[in-house]
Amino acid sequence: MIRFDDERAFAHALERLPLSDPAWVRLARERQASLTKPAGSLGRLEDIAAFICGWQGTAMPALDRIHIAIFAGNHGVAGQGVSAFPVEVTAQMVANFQEGGAAVNQLAHICGASLSVVALDLDRPTGDITREAAMSPQECLDALNAGAAAVAHDTQLLIVGEMGIANTTPAAALCLNAFGGAAQDWCGRGSGVDDMGVARKIAAVDAAMAQHGPYCTTPFETLRRLGGREIAAMAGAILAARLQRVPVMLDGFICCASVAPLVVAQDGFLDHCLAGHCSAEQGHTRLLGHFGLSPLLQLGMRLGEGSGAAVAVHLVRAALATHNGMATFAQAAVTQAI
Repeated sequence: MIRFDDERAFAHALERLPLSDPAWVRLARERQASLTKPAGSLGRLEDIAAFICGWQGTAMPALDRIHIAIFAGNHGVAGQGVSAFPVEVTAQMVANFQEGGAAVNQLAHICGASLSVVALDLDRPTGDITREAAMSPQECLDALNAGAAAVAHDTQLLIVGEMGIANTTPAAALCLNAFGGAAQDWCGRGSGVDDMGVARKIAAVDAAMAQHGPYCTTPFETLRRLGGREIAAMAGAILAARLQRVPVMLDGFICCASVAPLVVAQDGFLDHCLAGHCSAEQGHTRLLGHFGLSPLLQLGMRLGEGSGAAVAVHLVRAALATHNGMATFAQAAVTQAI
């Protein structure tokens, strides 16, 4: 199991990222070229299959062990009126996940994924980032390790999701810190706030940046000052997945924002990730642009929970089914293109 003993170990892990195996990617491309279809005619399905081959280290990849890890945390910044829902909804939704009643439960079932829910000190919200750091160094480290612990080494595809009232506000702050612009570029309606709610979010993000911006000099320090427990846990899980060569299907704005500090610190950090979808949340399109990722789906979803990524799993299954199951020109005795 991956564990970060301290901030230095976390930083060191970022510097020793394993790479996809180009030999298996090449073999996957060679197989694609031999299948009974015009070259490149399956489009991105061919790219997805080659991507999975490179990380699994095989020319015939499998997708039998998919895991969705949902992390939940509460935020002190909720007191700034930045969410349409009260903070007690976080714990209520955790119970709903555990009872199987949420959207992601249904989506996990139909895509063949196992699901875990990790509640992180829900009775103890993070610090209000407009006034203080979200977490102490130890709290941030604990959250990162909670995320890393959720990733089994034999997982073949990982999805991370979140639940945390007010968490689009720290997510916006992380994006602003990583990629610049203005607070209004990153602050959307989240759970459904009105124009006044969006204005409060913008003010909160500006205040957080004024308070913490000069001190956000490392990914760890940025996550602990501007993030939240479930946000740090997602970052820890996605990093742990990379260290174990587990490909990741990214979900929406908050999931992606969780790794923004890691992306700007380490070139190629997202090489093991696919963007499952582009959500309707303000800023997600912009964020994926900075990541250089093209989403597989664009369905106007903005639920979180890993829900959009779970829907995109079906495209991966389609990619592997065609890659593994189609006959070659030689097997089918079909004349290949000249």
